[in-house]
Amino acid sequence: MARQIAKELEEVRCWEGARDVRPLDGNVRRWTGLLLPNNPPYNTGAFRFELTFSPHHPLEPPRATLRTPIHHPSVDLQGRVCQPLTTNAHWKPTTRAIQVLQDLLLQLDSPDPQRVLRPDVARELQERPEEFRRRAEEDTRLHAEPRT
Repeated sequence: MARQIAKELEEVRCWEGARDVRPLDGNVRRWTGLLLPNNPPYNTGAFRFELTFSPHHPLEPPRATLRTPIHHPSVDLQGRVCQPLTTNAHWKPTTRAIQVLQDLLLQLDSPDPQRVLRPDVARELQERPEEFRRRAEEDTRLHAEPRT
């Protein structure tokens, strides 16, 4: 299984939606890298993620965690992500790591008030979108890594 994960790592390294993707501490089952959102308010920064593969991968989904603080309705304060694709109910063993990261990037680019881990931020997005955008831009400025 480690060979399959290493193959998927090479696929992700060629994808323009992320950069600096590599095994964390030399462990091919734990990756780190930077996601590069395309849309405001997050597109001015790069967001550190971790992707952790179960010993039972591909039968069980990997776990995606954002290590960069972000003002987003689908990411809690510990970096856990509301990502249906990685729940056991939606996971398919044929799903590849790049699809998990593409789904995560799409979520960052298009916050969905239906995928909620932070109800206060989802409410702000719906009721006060200008305030949401201002706070998200400020968090990005303070916490995200440079894009280059």
